Amino acid sequence: MHKDLRALVKKLTAQGFEVEATKNGHLTVRQDGRRVATLPGSPSDHRSMANCLAVLKRAGFKP
Repeated sequence: MHKDLRALVKKLTAQGFEVEATKNGHLTVRQDGRRVATLPGSPSDHRSMANCLAVLKRAGFKP
């Protein structure tokens, strides 16, 4: 797992989000049992982390 993604997962779990790996290598982020976002297992595009953060912020994540 990429180091930025690992740090993001740690922050998400600290704020009460549930993060689980899918069978395809992606990460599913849930809040109160609802899927909030699906993160790439290996972000290859420099905008992918920024796009994921935008979705998570709309769900209440504070980076």
